[in-house]
Amino acid sequence: MEKGLSRNEELKTRWENLVIILSNKFSDGKPLDVEGILYLVGLQELGQIHRKMKKDDNVNLIHIGICSVLEPYGYYRFDYYDEDRWPHFELLEPLPSLKPGEQTILMKDALVTYFLKRELIQ
Repeated sequence: MEKGLSRNEELKTRWENLVIILSNKFSDGKPLDVEGILYLVGLQELGQIHRKMKKDDNVNLIHIGICSVLEPYGYYRFDYYDEDRWPHFELLEPLPSLKPGEQTILMKDALVTYFLKRELIQ
């Protein structure tokens, strides 16, 4: 953490950097929201980028994104791939009851951590 920055300020800065990088790469600079970035994580984790997706697949991709970014927090664990090569996760611990703003902070923190590990951001 940079000297003098609080955890919240650091998260805010890293989140803004992540949004800029991903928005420029995937949405012509139109800012992506949490759900959009979770969708990208789901696509990445599915690893079938060229596959034609059905409308229902979008929800499943966001779910894969959520499970993937929350796995290091102990909420989910990868379980198996099905016959179509879609990853499935086991819920290890129910998510805490959070207010909407707190949920957003948790997801932003988890997404920043996911992309830090992949060295997309610093």
